[in-house]
Amino acid sequence: MTERLKQQMDFLLEVDKEKNIFRQTHLSGGGRAENDAEHAWHMALMIYLLREYANQDFDPLKAMVMALIHDVVEIDAGDTYAYDEAGLATQQEREARAAQRIFGLLPEDQKAELLALFREFEDYETPEARFAHVLDNLQPLMLNHSNNGGDWRTHQVKKSQIYKRNAKTADGSRTLWAYMEDMVAENIKKGNIRDE
Repeated sequence: MTERLKQQMDFLLEVDKEKNIFRQTHLSGGGRAENDAEHAWHMALMIYLLREYANQDFDPLKAMVMALIHDVVEIDAGDTYAYDEAGLATQQEREARAAQRIFGLLPEDQKAELLALFREFEDYETPEARFAHVLDNLQPLMLNHSNNGGDWRTHQVKKSQIYKRNAKTADGSRTLWAYMEDMVAENIKKGNIRDE
């Protein structure tokens, strides 16, 4: 085995640990908590299938790779719940450290490529990053909606928190943001999301 192949296989084995990072969101139909790998797979498929709703032309493959790698840092940094203010305050620092270690397992060229894609996703400035973020926000919203708002009720989520998290969502897709707003409105009426 070459050193390059060994590094690639070490990385692939390491990122398998993403399957053990469980999120606050539950699978559709009231299933168990989803893990980060399931979330990333679902996002990547959504990017491909819903790409026609992006505000701008973008490279779907690049956005799909962003989706697939954006949460591998949670192997070290842990999952930060979307509405956990204390966790969000330290998230960027924890995830930057984790990105260096985990992507650092790869050969230098692939480390540089994946770190650049990870940072591009985090910076939210390119059409690919904007659309990937749309799906990062839509995917858990869709699952919560399918579960009759159970996760929102458990965490007593407020409309203002959802709107703050989605402040830039329309920048990536006005159509999907309108769809998301309809889901939020329906769950407010049902009492699943607190309206203030």
